[in-house]
Amino acid sequence: MGNLSKLALNRIPRPVLIRLSYLIKPFLKYYLKGDRYTDPIDGNSFRKFLPYGYEKQRENVLSPSSLSLERHRLLWLYLKRETEFFSKRLKVLHFAPEQAFYKRFRNQKNLDYTTTDLNSPLADVKADICDLPFEDNSFDFILCNHVLEHIPDDRKAMQELYRILKPGGTAILQIPQDLKREKTFQDDSITDARQRAEIFGQYDHVRIYGRDYFNILRSVGFKVEEVDYSSQLTAEEIDRYRLAKGEIIPVCYK
Repeated sequence: MGNLSKLALNRIPRPVLIRLSYLIKPFLKYYLKGDRYTDPIDGNSFRKFLPYGYEKQRENVLSPSSLSLERHRLLWLYLKRETEFFSKRLKVLHFAPEQAFYKRFRNQKNLDYTTTDLNSPLADVKADICDLPFEDNSFDFILCNHVLEHIPDDRKAMQELYRILKPGGTAILQIPQDLKREKTFQDDSITDARQRAEIFGQYDHVRIYGRDYFNILRSVGFKVEEVDYSSQLTAEEIDRYRLAKGEIIPVCYK
């Protein structure tokens, strides 16, 4: 299963993978049903989760029902338990919308919900994150998760996110984290897909962020709270929900 999923991730275009996943999910849910692990996003439980990873496969991390990963489940718990995302009227912009969230957020009556991306079939607005077609101070809440590591000019993208966020608004800007690394590393001369995968962790990443990521966000104007939400959960919850202990959620304010 691990080698097959790795091959699919690296060979099949993402829009095609998204469509295929809707066909496969019912079979996976039936095959893996059990009560050992639970996906907090939809409440379904399984005897195990699926492996996932472009280069290094992580075992038991991909939910067979919502197709969520560790970061999605952690973010869901944070939004549910610590914010008014599911109750307050909010104008929301969601970049590269994840399948785990898309229909659930779309169906939230309190949300004025817009999705955007250059390639995703789930995007309402096809747009370049470095040149967004939205007015200043447009959105109460922005979700932009695991996007910036793909963008050559990430500072320009951050400036655009800051520009369109309303004063008092919130932006959650998750990225792949290497908290052992102090400084972000980027080398634009590395263009070979295999080299990028080895150095940056994925063939279409252009950098690997270090602990300075939060200060980079601050440098464009954001006030940043580094939320270690897993530290507020029990060991049983971290295990049952298959979370990555110590992952930091960058919660940004304007």
